[in-house]
Amino acid sequence: MVNKDNPENSQSFDPSESFPYEDPESFEEVKKPKTFKSRLWSIAKLLLKIGLTSLLLYYVLSKININNVKALVAQSNPWWMLAALISYFISIIFSAFRLLSFFKSINLHIDWKFNLRLYMLGIFYNLCLPGGIGGDGYKIYLLNKRYKQPAKKVFWAILFDRLSGFWAIGFITVVLIIFLPQLKIPIALAWSVFLVATAVYYFVVYKFFKDYTKHFWEAHAKAIAVQSFQVLAILLVMIGLNYNGKFAPYLSAFLASSMAAVVPFSIGGLGFREFIFKYTITEMFHMNGELAVVLSLSFYVISAIIALLGVYYVFRDDKLEEA
Repeated sequence: MVNKDNPENSQSFDPSESFPYEDPESFEEVKKPKTFKSRLWSIAKLLLKIGLTSLLLYYVLSKININNVKALVAQSNPWWMLAALISYFISIIFSAFRLLSFFKSINLHIDWKFNLRLYMLGIFYNLCLPGGIGGDGYKIYLLNKRYKQPAKKVFWAILFDRLSGFWAIGFITVVLIIFLPQLKIPIALAWSVFLVATAVYYFVVYKFFKDYTKHFWEAHAKAIAVQSFQVLAILLVMIGLNYNGKFAPYLSAFLASSMAAVVPFSIGGLGFREFIFKYTITEMFHMNGELAVVLSLSFYVISAIIALLGVYYVFRDDKLEEA
């Protein structure tokens, strides 16, 4: 991808090499040509991810009744599925604005439309390419090159954006505990632990990364909105599947699988999310594993559909900053 208006930016970016495993300072340097050894390692990582994704999917599918899965899918209501798709898309819009709050904290003032387009391109890289979470690396690369923003600052803004998502998952999980008597966790204890953890989290950020607290609570409120709309998407899928049992166990299992899927061990979290979702539902709550797998795969399909909207900017990066 090349910025035609600025020759300085003519270095290509490989989304398979990126945050958070690469030193952010390396984005400030001209990329050196890949050596044979580095190319071999990239291929090996790709093959390992494909292998692990395939293995996890095989394991999960071998533990369920495929006919039951087919029956669930056959009875689904497409209108509720469309509603789930819309709910997820709204969560992505909130997510883009959440990241914008952290960018404002480091005085990186970019147009919200450009930010949304860049975010869409990022989630395409994250989900649809085997390179893991290359979309975040591309944001660091592009904002460093075009806006002369120190790569390390952008790196931390994106990292805190991720952490705010984990915090919001924790918040919603604590809210759901009241509907999960199976866990036998006192509500007062759950809230106490969460509030103490929040206080420690904020203190550490304020002490060592004070700049990122300028819009801290604004960003975290948006993080709650992001996760709420994604939980709503799963709820709508369940309604679309004509499920009329207890929702809370599946919603909490979804949140657990969302945290696990961030770790780039598989392609776009595929396989890993299904494994955690099914394990939580069957082992902790002793409920329907087939439904858990259908919900997880449905969420992956929904997120992939939305991610595909970003593919346009892979070929037309000149449109990213268009008014």
